[in-house]
Amino acid sequence: MTTALGLILAILVLGGVLATVGDRLGTRVGKARLSLFSLRPRQTATLITIITGIVISAMTFGILFAIDDQLRTGVFELESIQEDLEEARSAVVDARLEQQDIQRNLDTALEEQRLAERRLSRTNRQLDEVSVQRELIENQLQTTESQLGTTESQLQQVESNFLQAQAVLRGVSGQANQLRAEIAQLQRDRQQEVSQREEEIAERDRRIAEREAELSDLEEQRLVLEQEVLLLEREFQGLRQGSVALLRNQALASGVVRVVSPAAAPQAVEQLLIEANRIAAQRIRPGTLTVSQQVLQITVGQVDQLISQLQSGEEYVVRILSAGNYVVGEPCVLAGEECIQVFVAAAPNELLFPLGAVVASASTNPQQVGDEALVEEFNRLIGTAQFRLRQAGLLGDSIQIADGQTETVIEFFRQVRSLNQPVSLQAIASEPIFTAGPANLALVAVQGGLPRFSTNTINVPNGGNDEETP
Repeated sequence: MTTALGLILAILVLGGVLATVGDRLGTRVGKARLSLFSLRPRQTATLITIITGIVISAMTFGILFAIDDQLRTGVFELESIQEDLEEARSAVVDARLEQQDIQRNLDTALEEQRLAERRLSRTNRQLDEVSVQRELIENQLQTTESQLGTTESQLQQVESNFLQAQAVLRGVSGQANQLRAEIAQLQRDRQQEVSQREEEIAERDRRIAEREAELSDLEEQRLVLEQEVLLLEREFQGLRQGSVALLRNQALASGVVRVVSPAAAPQAVEQLLIEANRIAAQRIRPGTLTVSQQVLQITVGQVDQLISQLQSGEEYVVRILSAGNYVVGEPCVLAGEECIQVFVAAAPNELLFPLGAVVASASTNPQQVGDEALVEEFNRLIGTAQFRLRQAGLLGDSIQIADGQTETVIEFFRQVRSLNQPVSLQAIASEPIFTAGPANLALVAVQGGLPRFSTNTINVPNGGNDEETP
């Protein structure tokens, strides 16, 4: 948390320093009426300010990406992580299918082994039967030999039976040897296959373990992201229901402060905090007229730092901002606690754009575009002006075009629509614009480098007849 606050403070300080340097450099360039790339001095000053803004943004992103690995990974590698997660899941499914196939093959091999063993058992029984027959033949041979003297024919018959029995015995012995060889070969093949399958299973198990570890890491990242999404959804739901009284970074009180005596700084800060406390209490508890309860929570260090800044005697724009979202009827406020966390933001009230400075510009050809495209170009011009004002450091919320006179803007639009040549539309400062605001802008139509007309030169009497003042 300390590192993140340090990083944010360093970026804010760096942005403020670069913005100040860019502003002063642009001011000096404008005063010295220097020219770069054949531009006018005013345009050169504008270019210097733009380059400063680009440098601020580039350094901010560079610092964030260089220091925060998770941010860099989330921005550039989120899709790759999701793809790896899907591949890991597919690999786990494939590995499990292969493991099932290997188990089925192993079961088949074991069944073949059991069949071979049954065949060997039958062969052994046949051998036993042959052995019994051999014993019987030998007994008959002994009987025949004892009766050899009585009959030659019986001897020949016995010898024939004996030879036949020996042939059967040799055939059975050969078959038994062949079966033993087949069984041995099957056992060797089975052993080799089992070893190979075990190695493959071990390798697959290792790969599955690695994939499951990666999957676990990705699941943890997904859970963190889901929690953040749920938090944002709850905040968004609160906004949609209209029950949010204070929004994060919402200004509760603001003012331009310049103390003549350093001793007056604490009193000025106290007045701002009292005003912010009153506004916060009334928004948390609508209908409250008199506020006597202290609801704001702010650190002493922030107050002391603000007082120290104001004691310099310079003019500052001071704002008291809400540090979070709070709903109507916040329980901790109703319980009498000081729980509305706020923080202070102070910035020097500097001149951002002098009188007549071009804040934004856009080019168009009224004869080649329709009304919708021309209105879109106007909206883009106003949006660019608002962006540049915010980027330059405008803190006030008041930005007015032609002093808020809608009829004047409509007449300006009508006159631009009547032009038959390309025109440059410019939003210029009709009054000097300071950090505290307000920002009053005028619209100017420029052709050939010269202004044709502006919202300051258009007169709309009684909202009726239009007239252009030369």
